[in-house]
Amino acid sequence: MNISTLDHTYTAQTYARFPTALVRGEGVYAWDEQGKRYLDFTSGIGVNSLGWCDGEWQATVAAQAAQLQHVSNLYYTRPAAELAQTLVEKSGLASVFFGNSGAEANECAIKTARKYSRDRHGANRHTVLTLNQSFHGRTLTALSATAQPHFHQHFFPFTEGFDFLPANDLNALQQRLAQGGVCALMLEIVQGEGGLNSLDGTYLQEAQKLCREHDVLLMVDEVQTGIGRTGKMFAFQHFDLSPDVLTLAKGLGGGLPIGAAVFGERCSDTLGKGDHGSTFGGNPVCCAGANVVMARLDETFLAEVRAKGEALREMLADLPNVRGVSGMGLMLGAELAEGIAAADVVEQARQRGLLLLTAKHKLRFLPPLIISQAQLGEGVEILREVLAGFSA
Repeated sequence: MNISTLDHTYTAQTYARFPTALVRGEGVYAWDEQGKRYLDFTSGIGVNSLGWCDGEWQATVAAQAAQLQHVSNLYYTRPAAELAQTLVEKSGLASVFFGNSGAEANECAIKTARKYSRDRHGANRHTVLTLNQSFHGRTLTALSATAQPHFHQHFFPFTEGFDFLPANDLNALQQRLAQGGVCALMLEIVQGEGGLNSLDGTYLQEAQKLCREHDVLLMVDEVQTGIGRTGKMFAFQHFDLSPDVLTLAKGLGGGLPIGAAVFGERCSDTLGKGDHGSTFGGNPVCCAGANVVMARLDETFLAEVRAKGEALREMLADLPNVRGVSGMGLMLGAELAEGIAAADVVEQARQRGLLLLTAKHKLRFLPPLIISQAQLGEGVEILREVLAGFSA
C-alpha cells in the first residue's frame, strides 16, 4: 500500500494535501517516493530554517537522542537552559517558557497578560486586542484571538475576551484603549496567514508608547517572522521595539516541534510555580536542535538573508502576471493579476518540481534560510514559465 493510500485509510482527513509523498530531503531539495526532485520554497511552512537534514543539526539531534531524550520539567537539562540563555541574550528580554508549538506559545502569552493585569489592576481587565487578518493558532483560544471571520465557525462558543482592530490604525487603537478593560495588544509584524501584510514602523512605535501609557502588554507573535526569517533574528528588531512578550516556534527547532514565550522585565515573574506547564516543553532533543539553529544565525548569516530577500523581491516583481510583492526578508508574498488563482499556480509549479505556498490570494515564499541566490533564480525561472501560461 502506497503512502497516500495508507494516509487516506488511517489518518483523519483534516488536511488538503498535495498528491505528493516526500521521503527524503537534503539542503533545499526534497524527493518523493517516485524519485522526483523538488526545489523547496516552503521550508515546511517556515520550519526547516537550515534546510533539509543539515549535517551539524542532525548529528547534534542524534547525539542528544542517544544521551537523554526526555526528562519532564521536574528536572533541569543543559540544552533547555542554554537555549533560554541564548533567546534572552538575542532578544534583550528576561526569561523564557518552552512549549511545543506557536499556538501553545500564544496561549501562554494570553494567560500571562491576563494574570499580569489581574495582579496589578484587579478583575474585569482581561481583553486582548488583535488585528484584522491576524492568525495566532488553532487551539480554541488562539483561534479566538485570530481576527479572520472564516476561522470562527463550527466550534462555538469561542473564548471570550478578544477585540479586533484594523491594522495600522492608531486612532482605532487609541479609542479602544481609552474605553478600558484591555490587558494586551497582540500583533504580527508581518501577517503570514493573513496575506503577508506588513505593519507600518510608525504604527508599531506609537502602539508601543500607548501600551506603556495604559500598562497594557505589547505581545509580538513571531511564530513565523522570528529566527532570522526577515533578516534580523526577530522582526521587531527592525523597528527598535522592546516587546513585553515575544512568541516563537516554526524555525526555532530547525524541524523539531518547539515553541517559546519570551518575557520582558515587566512580566518576567508573572507566572509562578503551577501557573502554567507543558509535559514536553523544553524537550532536550528539540532544544539541542534549536541550539544549532541559533548558533548558525550570526550577523553574517542574517545579512545574507536580507540580501537574498531583496534579490528574491526584485526577481518576483519582474515576473509576468505579478502585480506587487509584500513582506520582509525571505518571507514574501506575490500579488497576482486579477483572475489568476494562487492555488492553480502552486499546483502547476509542483508539477514542474517547485514547492510553493499560498496566503489568501497571494503566492507565499518561505524558502530555507540557507538557499543560495542561484537556487532562488532556479525557482523563479520555473515560476516564470508557469505564470507565462496564464492570461490576466
